[in-house]
Amino acid sequence: MTGQAPSLSFEIFPPKPEVGNTKILQALKEMQDLAPHFISVTCSNNNLNVEETTIRLADHIHNDLQIPSIAHLPAAYLTRDKVKSVLTALDDIGVQRILALRGDIIDGLPPKEDFRYATDLVSFIKEEAPHFDIIGACYPEVHPESPNSVSDIKNLKKKVDAGCSSLVTQLFFDNEVFYDFQEKCSLADIEVPIIAGIMPIINRNQALRLLKTCENIRLPRKFKAILEKYEHNPESLRAAGLAYAVDQIIDLVTNDVHGVHLYTMNNAATARYVHQATHALFKH
Repeated sequence: MTGQAPSLSFEIFPPKPEVGNTKILQALKEMQDLAPHFISVTCSNNNLNVEETTIRLADHIHNDLQIPSIAHLPAAYLTRDKVKSVLTALDDIGVQRILALRGDIIDGLPPKEDFRYATDLVSFIKEEAPHFDIIGACYPEVHPESPNSVSDIKNLKKKVDAGCSSLVTQLFFDNEVFYDFQEKCSLADIEVPIIAGIMPIINRNQALRLLKTCENIRLPRKFKAILEKYEHNPESLRAAGLAYAVDQIIDLVTNDVHGVHLYTMNNAATARYVHQATHALFKH
């Protein structure tokens, strides 16, 4: 990566229909001023009205805000015909980058049979629309359903070989975990760029949700101390959480990371703080 500045990008998610788009549109307007390399738009298996949620926001980002956009596409509950329809809709708006996922399996709702794994979706898109750029997800601390890291890396290699041009990681809080993962990928001949996913923890509910749902994520002593000391002090927790994320990013860029993908939780203030603290590191 010598001589090439890393990328800084943001992730946003479509709000629930009853909430409406006013807040996210305002947040995106504020994020536009930060000139991210791209903004990705999530898509949940709980709401597969892709056209009215993910594609609509990706259209706004790409065409109105003039920021490159990536549309998430989870495979588990999609049929081949539905994917063809989504690809056509994305082509129509000029968005030709997809983050291909399997997505979470919903309790009590069996997935479709067309795409068992993200790799199946990657292969299908490459056959149907080879001009699409496909990004894959990866897990520095092993996918929760993988038996071990060796199996996880083997499956990741299959996904990359199927057609992923780059990878974006699940969030992590220990950079040494990321560096170890990079080394494993290198040994497995996974040579595509790996973008580090960073989520600043800025409030108590976010922290509690993290502790409940991300049991496989290693929390360094310093990070746990922040959660414990400032659990009931919102202002201090936000300041410490942002500072921790900035420290992570500085260390990652110093160690030649290809890019940082910020899980913004639709919070423009978070994106702005991180950008102001680190933007000199990402200049071209």
